[in-house]
Amino acid sequence: MAAPFAERLLAWFDREKRDLPWRRTTDPWAIWVSEVMLQQTRVEAVREPYSRFMRSFPTPAAFARATDDELLNAWRGLGYYRRARLLREGARQVVELHGGEVPSASDAFGRLSGVGEYTMGAVASIAFG
Repeated sequence: MAAPFAERLLAWFDREKRDLPWRRTTDPWAIWVSEVMLQQTRVEAVREPYSRFMRSFPTPAAFARATDDELLNAWRGLGYYRRARLLREGARQVVELHGGEVPSASDAFGRLSGVGEYTMGAVASIAFG
């Protein structure tokens, strides 16, 4: 019984899935950014800011260097600016503690600023399998 249900569910997803930019990557930074942006924010409201943000800050190191004005400009339209500040602090920790590479180990990633269990699990499952 489970196999036919799973097959139907996967077939439904293939037909109905939305093309979202963060689904086209396994880059842990890009996925982390999307997960933070999607917290308490509708998917449609995130599409454009996400693309703009990733063009400006394609790596944790790039965002770690962002000024407050750059941070606020990159996050405009999303609200909850505390998320952006925590993400920047986490990016700084990635640079300082992990040489600019988002750690693949859950315990190391989970110790970064602003990373909770849900974000940790989402990034780990999507980026690192």
